[in-house]
Amino acid sequence: MRINFKNLTVRVIIGIILGIIVGFLFPEFGAQLKVLADVFIKLIKMVIAPIVFFTVVIGIGSMGDLKKVGRIGGKALLYFEIVTTFALAIGIVVVNLVKPGVGFNTSAVEGGDISQYTQQAEATNHGAIEFLVSIIPDNIVAAMAKGELLPILFFAVLFGLATAALGEKAKPVIHLFERLTDIFFGVVNMVMKVSPIAAFGAMAYTIGKFGLGSLVALGKLMASVYITMFLFIVVVLGAIAKYYRFNIFKFIAYIKEEILLVLGTSSSESALPKMMEKLEKYGCSKSVVGLVVPTGYSFNLDGTSIYLSMAAIFIAQAYGIDLTIWQELTLLGVLMLTSKGAAGVTGSGFITLAATLAAFPMIPIEGLALLLGVDRFMSEARAITNLIGNGVATVVVSKMENEFHPSVEMKLQETNITVAK
Repeated sequence: MRINFKNLTVRVIIGIILGIIVGFLFPEFGAQLKVLADVFIKLIKMVIAPIVFFTVVIGIGSMGDLKKVGRIGGKALLYFEIVTTFALAIGIVVVNLVKPGVGFNTSAVEGGDISQYTQQAEATNHGAIEFLVSIIPDNIVAAMAKGELLPILFFAVLFGLATAALGEKAKPVIHLFERLTDIFFGVVNMVMKVSPIAAFGAMAYTIGKFGLGSLVALGKLMASVYITMFLFIVVVLGAIAKYYRFNIFKFIAYIKEEILLVLGTSSSESALPKMMEKLEKYGCSKSVVGLVVPTGYSFNLDGTSIYLSMAAIFIAQAYGIDLTIWQELTLLGVLMLTSKGAAGVTGSGFITLAATLAAFPMIPIEGLALLLGVDRFMSEARAITNLIGNGVATVVVSKMENEFHPSVEMKLQETNITVAK
């Protein structure tokens, strides 16, 4: 079989493989290559704020019907809450059944410095009132400059509602935003050409910095997390997809390039612009994609939810803390709050975990040090699960609203995937 080296998927896979080899053979050099991934993620983040703003405004403004906006938003948020709560519960059930932390020798893994994470967790107060207040931007320009997704989303919704209320008068603004969105997606396409280099640098750093040996001591937890997320995608998201008459495996095959990009960079945010473009081509309406995807990146982090619940219970088990069923239900309640608003940037799951433990003093926050070595490996699994979960959510809401219209090209692609199998 001939390999097409012009295909982006092939090049990203090659980048990942070369990164693993370089990180393993030359760990010191590999650890220095993180800058390649950092530069790529900064390039992507550079265009995320305007793309999210324009697509949300276009999505809401082009609807015209404000009741429809509220209906789609309400359905999306209800779906997010149900599915992420289910993900949290699955994580708690599995970690209690497998018990990866029971009998764990805490001295087997060298404790690292967790101060940077606890400081960030303290700076980001996760109380209910503080969280709601933080959604409202002090200054929208500053929020855009900092890339703060929730404040941008909040302002974009207000701007979109005002645009929709103007009706025909706002059409020139919507057309302008559509052309600007096309330009920004053109920038994304240029940036994506260097994604294999970013994947190479990220994998070389991960293997070079933490080494394959760091997987051994915490292998049971890692295996539990990976298996749980796999089952969540196949069983839970698969069942949801089947109910709404689309195939989860065909959908995953369709977004394989975005999945590989996330695998390489450990950040679901790196694939956000292309994912929005892909979902529109898949058949979801522009208005649903514009509203559901950006919201999902803050409220529908299925992989992060699974990781948070499993990691918190693992630390309790490692320290010999036997939590009662009521304490675990309390932890579930805390996680339902702290898991919201954890944007898909590398390391945000770890910071959110620090905030969770700070709000749940029965589990020692020092236990974070046990996870430092393998968090980077697990961040890839949760980022991929987040990506797939948001994609499924968008298709589901589109189908709920009868806003799903697959093109002839998309139907042919699905047929080709089936024949290839």
